[in-house]
Amino acid sequence: MLVFEFKAYGKLSQFVAIDDAIRTAQFIRNKALRFWMDCKGVGQNDLQKLCAVLAKEFPFAKELNSQAR
Repeated sequence: MLVFEFKAYGKLSQFVAIDDAIRTAQFIRNKALRFWMDCKGVGQNDLQKLCAVLAKEFPFAKELNSQAR
């Protein structure tokens, strides 16, 4: 796992946007990891399809572009 630390200067709205992006990425990662652990033989295409399903189900996941999914 990569961990990047930095000192950021910004407005409160920018920090809220960063927190939302991190929370969304962690949500998608956790859902994909749980799906991968529960189902044998899951490939990369299956995980991409799962992300598409999650995007339809959750509005905050729909805001991700195709590269982030």
